[in-house]
Amino acid sequence: MGEAPAQIPTSFGHELRACLRCRLVKTYDQFRDSGCENCPFFKMEDEHERIVDVTTPNFNGIISMMDPRKSWAARWLRIGKFAPGCYTLAVSEALPEEMQSICQQVRVQYVPPKRI
Repeated sequence: MGEAPAQIPTSFGHELRACLRCRLVKTYDQFRDSGCENCPFFKMEDEHERIVDVTTPNFNGIISMMDPRKSWAARWLRIGKFAPGCYTLAVSEALPEEMQSICQQVRVQYVPPKRI
């Protein structure tokens, strides 16, 4: 998706959210202002109510990726093709079906979380 880095979270409190498709972590305000660098087709910066549909405050762990293409951890987490930035290790919620349809329309992969 390019080498331009994603925004780094401006704070690490309760306002953090993770994108349900790519697991990028930013604050609610950052998603509202500039959307998701890996998933621009969700148009969060234009349709603010969508932020709640395609992101979650419930996630486990954060990993920072400076050079995802060279990182074995990025490949293992399946984020090696995404923009450098902060990502969660895991989300447990699935992307709503309507948003999964958008992924199919723009031909991007969506991998639902594994059921534990």
